[in-house]
Amino acid sequence: MDTWLRDAADAIGAGELTDTDAETLLDLARIAAHDSGARTNAPLLCYLVGRFQGDRSLDELAEAIRRSSS
Repeated sequence: MDTWLRDAADAIGAGELTDTDAETLLDLARIAAHDSGARTNAPLLCYLVGRFQGDRSLDELAEAIRRSSS
């Protein structure tokens, strides 16, 4: 994780973003932008994932999104 993102995560108390989690979120952002045709859906989808990650793991959420877009 780069310094800017680490500082932002610290500022909101989010903890560390692992490389694996970052890759998963970037993949989900790619899916949202390409499948929907609107790049603005990428950050919105990542926001929704963050909101619901307390209930389900990131991997579970990612798999559900991948299934819904295929």
